[in-house]
Amino acid sequence: MLKIILCGCCGRMGRAITDLVSRMDDTAIAAGIDPADCGGLSYPVFPDISGCTVKADVIVDFSHRSALLSILEYSLATGTPAVLASTGYLPEDAAALEEASKKVPIFRSANMSIGIAILTKLVKSAASALGDDFDVEIIEKHHNKKLDAPSGTALHLAEAVKAGAVSPKTEVYDRHAVRRERGKSEIGMHSVRGGTIIGEHEVLFAGWNETISISHSAQSREVFASGALRAARFMAGVKTPGIYGMDDIFGGE
Repeated sequence: MLKIILCGCCGRMGRAITDLVSRMDDTAIAAGIDPADCGGLSYPVFPDISGCTVKADVIVDFSHRSALLSILEYSLATGTPAVLASTGYLPEDAAALEEASKKVPIFRSANMSIGIAILTKLVKSAASALGDDFDVEIIEKHHNKKLDAPSGTALHLAEAVKAGAVSPKTEVYDRHAVRRERGKSEIGMHSVRGGTIIGEHEVLFAGWNETISISHSAQSREVFASGALRAARFMAGVKTPGIYGMDDIFGGE
């Protein structure tokens, strides 16, 4: 039985994971972490992970970047692997994560969808094959409650473009501030916020008289919950410290 400590259990993703786990026979949420106990959950909820008295096989975090340090401290103190799915980390957060990964296994992904993992591979391959003959634009759409823009996934996709590109590329955000032609080194970044859009990402390669669009649309938050649980199962069996990601899941199966 896989036992999970779920950080952000009262949020949208926390509830999606709770619902998915409730339909499983081999997985259970041992405890939830959330400053505001929403009540009605089948497991104990602690306001902060530092006060959690329940042991588990892995931590799954869908809370907020402000909780990262306490999660890393708990992970280090107990030797519990962590799956980090929050976005909006600052440079100092990334540094703390890197330091913790020297002593405990950490899984980090900007998007827990398996489809996004495949999309990332396709984008890198396309950037390499198309070279500088195609301009690259990234468009992401999310619900009106999302705080960060562009999304962590959009930034991740931009990194995939840069990794595959034949020449250096740089993200460009506010074109309205400058009147000039588009440069070949640009990766245009565009964010849409509205309604209840769960998550849509498109990478557009625009060439001479033709365009190529590679996109992913999440139909339900369950796709992220399913990916997170897949990562949790993988990490529960990892003993070697380090930073892991979606590529490691594919390689480990």
